Amino acid sequence: MILDWLEKKIQLKIVFYGPALSGKTTSIKSLFRHFGMEEEIESIESSVRRTLFFDYGHISFQNEQWLLKIHIYSTTGQDFYIVTRPITLKGIDGIIFVADSQKRAFDRTLTSWNELCSFYREELQLIPKIIAFNKQDLDNKYNPKRFLDQINYYKHKNIDIKYTIALNGEGILDSFEDILSLIFKQLYKNQLVSAIH
Repeated sequence: MILDWLEKKIQLKIVFYGPALSGKTTSIKSLFRHFGMEEEIESIESSVRRTLFFDYGHISFQNEQWLLKIHIYSTTGQDFYIVTRPITLKGIDGIIFVADSQKRAFDRTLTSWNELCSFYREELQLIPKIIAFNKQDLDNKYNPKRFLDQINYYKHKNIDIKYTIALNGEGILDSFEDILSLIFKQLYKNQLVSAIH
């Protein structure tokens, strides 16, 4: 978070993370479409429309005194570009982990989570995060409890669960609003935003 008291500006960074083909880019596009800003997303894609490095866009909200600017990224799911993931994750305020809910994707979704843990170790427990079980419109889904048990979900703080269908936007705005809520609760708890009205 960047807090500029002089210009009355708060800047946050949120990253969509998850395995390849889980729906990270589709989730971001759906979110920006809700605000009528889909054309504002910058993507570097391969010839088959797969994210090479990251997607990026920002959404701003203004009240009478403060400007809130939210920088939103997705990491590439392709293992060939794994070196770009920790770079994209630097300086984040919150994570939306896009879990592929299909049974055939369980292992790679778990691998992606474990990779995320390896970047942060114990610190991940404190970072605000949403686990968005995506592709709820498809058959052959695994039981989310199986995944949550595997990652010791109940040991984490500042975490919530959502169920999403990125293609039609279902649950995407809720996930975004919830991650903002978790971020600001933590900032308030740390007394970083207690004086901002």
